Amino acid sequence: MSGIVRVGTCSWTDPTMVRAWYPPALRGAADRLRFYAAHFDTVEVDSTFYALPNPFTARLWAERTPPGFVLHVKAFGLLTKHGIRPQQLPGFIRSEHGFELDTYGRILHPTAELRERAFALFREGLEPLRESGKLGVILMQFPPYFVASEPNRQYLVESVNRLAPDRAAVEFRHVSWLAPRVLDDTLDMLRSLGACFVSVDAPRVSSPNALPPLTALTSDIAYVRFHGRNAATWNARVGSAAERFRYLYTEEELAEWVEPVRHLQEQAGTVYLMFNNCYADYAPRNAQQMLSLLTRPSSRDRPESEAPHAEEERPRGPVGNAAC
Repeated sequence: MSGIVRVGTCSWTDPTMVRAWYPPALRGAADRLRFYAAHFDTVEVDSTFYALPNPFTARLWAERTPPGFVLHVKAFGLLTKHGIRPQQLPGFIRSEHGFELDTYGRILHPTAELRERAFALFREGLEPLRESGKLGVILMQFPPYFVASEPNRQYLVESVNRLAPDRAAVEFRHVSWLAPRVLDDTLDMLRSLGACFVSVDAPRVSSPNALPPLTALTSDIAYVRFHGRNAATWNARVGSAAERFRYLYTEEELAEWVEPVRHLQEQAGTVYLMFNNCYADYAPRNAQQMLSLLTRPSSRDRPESEAPHAEEERPRGPVGNAAC
C-alpha cells in the first residue's frame, strides 16, 4: 500500500517570498498563513531555529490552519550545537547564567544545564501544536562541524530521546556521516531511535557540507529537503538564508526525484517534500511543479504496450537509494 506524499515549503514568512508570492491585499500574518494553507498542507517553521517557540504563537499557528495541516518545527540552534547569542534566549534565562562569548558574540561552551533547560522550554512551547494534532517532526539540522564522532553520536542519541515522544528528523551537514564505512551505522542509529533520515538535494559541489542526494528510509516517515543547486552561494557570505538558497529548479531537475520519491512512497507511511529555496516565489512555484510531476502516470503505470523498451528507459537520475 502506497504512502501519502505531502509537499510544502521551509518557510512561509521570508520577506522576499512575502513580496513575490502573496497577493498584495494580504497584510497580516494571519491572512498569509491562511493563504499558504489553502495551497499546501504542510510547512516548516523556521523561526524556532533562531528563538525558542512561544506557546501563544504556536496556538495561533494551530488556529489559523485547517484540520489535518502539519507543521514541522526546526530545532532551536542551541539544541543542535549551533552557536547562539545570549539575546536569542529569554531574559529570565540570561539573568540566571553568566556567559563567556566568542569574537562573534556567541556563547562559548554552553553548560549541560543550559541545554537541558532549552530542550524543556522548546518542548513546552510546542504544546498547542501537539494538542491540536498538527505537530509534525522536529527538524534537527546539525551544523557542518558536527562530524561523525562518538561524542557526537552520543549527543544525537540523547537529543532525540529528550524530544520524545515527538518525532525527530535528522539532517546532517557533513559527509562523514554518509561515508561508506559509516553509512550503515548512521542509518541503524536513526532506525533504533525511530528518527527520520533527512534526504537532501543540494549543489553538486565538492565540499564536506554538500551531501549527496541519498534516499534512505529509517522510520515510517520519509523526509526530503530541496536546498536548490546554487553552487556560487552555498559557502559564500551572503546577507540572508534566502540569498544562499536562491535557486529555481527546472522541471527536468525536479523530475530526477520522481522515481526515488515513488520508491519511498511504496515503503513509507508519509513522504514529505519540503522546498527550502525560499527566495521570492521559487519554493512555492517548485513545490507546485513537483506536485504536478507526481500526479503524472509513471512508466510502471502504463500498459505494457506503451512502456518504453529497456534500452529506452531514462536513468533515475543522481539519487542513490539506501531504503531500509
